Amino acid sequence: MKYENQIQLSFPSKSVNEGFARSAIACFAAQMDPTMDELGDIKTAVSEAVTNCIVHAYPNEIGDITVRARILPDNILDIVIKDRGRGILDVEMARKPMYTTGGMERSGMGFTIMESFMSELKVNSQTGKGTTVHMKRKIVRRGDRS
Repeated sequence: MKYENQIQLSFPSKSVNEGFARSAIACFAAQMDPTMDELGDIKTAVSEAVTNCIVHAYPNEIGDITVRARILPDNILDIVIKDRGRGILDVEMARKPMYTTGGMERSGMGFTIMESFMSELKVNSQTGKGTTVHMKRKIVRRGDRS
């Protein structure tokens, strides 16, 4: 698919890198001139996806997380977050609100939050091979805002 600009980052699944990922994607998205609300939604969705990698994909080890962001035609921000961790046994169940495999301290709302803040969310996973979260967000151009 044709894109106007793109970045790709790879980093270890350490919790300190979650803030880095959300900030990096927010800085990249800023060239699209989003509102503060749009930017906040994007940062929250990225944070949820990266946190899922850290907590669920690599619960007992440090692994790699890759984040790619592209600006597509029609002012669409395209974000892919990928790990090569343990994978999700049942993606449909994992996308249900309040479902978690992360223990009592986890809310089970990660995918629900991502889905509510982005225009589109797809999750692909293979047990033992990892998970890919693909999110898109249409950014409303200033001239199109009422």
